[in-house]
Amino acid sequence: MDLPELDSETIDRILEMAWEDRTPFEAIEAQFGLLEKQVIALMRREMKASSFQMWRERVTKRKTKHLHQREFIAGRFKSHNQKT
Repeated sequence: MDLPELDSETIDRILEMAWEDRTPFEAIEAQFGLLEKQVIALMRREMKASSFQMWRERVTKRKTKHLHQREFIAGRFKSHNQKT
């Protein structure tokens, strides 16, 4: 998977957003231009294998990681660090 060149601060922020249950992949794409597949590849590359597996299992079961699967849109929390 081709990943763009990212500095360590940006990687840390992407990992933080991906780890959060309520931050959808679409927010990461809007802010950093990374598709879900690229975020998964980055997580796989940057995390220990056991941590990655735990994260994937948790994320796979979450509706909140995808905007189109959410039961709510209005009133969702938005971090001050997010551009959109």
